[in-house]
Amino acid sequence: MGSPEDLGHPQIILQYNSGFLVSKVMFTACELGVFDLLLESGEPLSSDAIAARLGTSTTGMERLLDACVGLKLLAVELTQGGALYRNTEVSNIYLTKSSPKSQYHIMMYYSNTVYLCWHYLADAVREGRNQYERAFGISSTDPFGAMYRSEEEILKFMAGQNSVWSICGRDVLAAFDLSSFTQIYDLGGGGGALAREYVSLYPNSMVTIYDLPKVVQVAKEQFVPPEERRIAFHEGDFFNDSIPEAELYVLSKILHDWDDDKCRQLLAKVYKACKPGGGVLLVESLLNEDKSGPLETQLYSMNMLVQTEGKERTAAEYSTLLEAAGFREIQVKRTGKLYDAVLGKK
Repeated sequence: MGSPEDLGHPQIILQYNSGFLVSKVMFTACELGVFDLLLESGEPLSSDAIAARLGTSTTGMERLLDACVGLKLLAVELTQGGALYRNTEVSNIYLTKSSPKSQYHIMMYYSNTVYLCWHYLADAVREGRNQYERAFGISSTDPFGAMYRSEEEILKFMAGQNSVWSICGRDVLAAFDLSSFTQIYDLGGGGGALAREYVSLYPNSMVTIYDLPKVVQVAKEQFVPPEERRIAFHEGDFFNDSIPEAELYVLSKILHDWDDDKCRQLLAKVYKACKPGGGVLLVESLLNEDKSGPLETQLYSMNMLVQTEGKERTAAEYSTLLEAAGFREIQVKRTGKLYDAVLGKK
């Protein structure tokens, strides 16, 4: 038997072991406002200047900045006066709050909420259920009741989801030509970022966001301007309330929250409400058919374990759920990005 070094790349174990350190460095730099400060300053700054403006220790900030340089989130220039730090293009685009493609809000949600649930991952695996009770001391029987446990948490979650669709929304909506559908219901549409991408891509469409009353209220107040006439709202619980008739129903990251029985129940209601010739668009992160990857989707599935009642699925598994509800002509498009598209017709 060969030595451990002969078995491949032992360094990869060490890299995996430190994976959470990498994300926490990025989250912390975002939370403290490092990237925002460097963008606003318009010039490189020293670690002392950054620490002073952000109210941190100089030793802690210097180490954080150097770690961000190692992660290629910052660039450093050595001058006679010392090291000067500036944002990289990636940081300016994705890590500053003011950028249209900012991922700040989803990072803060992961840092302050998701991380706490993941602390109990071993318990989630043992028990097969989410960990809100251990993480936050609240019932885990209603995942979205736990997720929306306060107005602050609703706002954080919705802002985070909006930031995801700012960089992924166009890919999934353009995967199929949806121009023939003009009356659309976005079930669980939240803050409306995907709806806004939809009406931008398909100008003749009208999208109604169907979500819980408290979510709709926040969406109207915080995310969807009143002058956007092509987006409407419908308050309700799509499991317990009726679903109005429409030509196309968009379910973006909805089915992965629920077990197969709940998915079949929801899709059956959608099929019944759907106009003849209409359809349903599923937006999900698809597993390979042998479930060997992609790694991001496998990790998302673990996240569904600690936070919801659902899981990520293969294209065949989603197709089976759609067929059981009555949908036909099922097509699958992998975008090559984080989320893929599945279209079923009535």
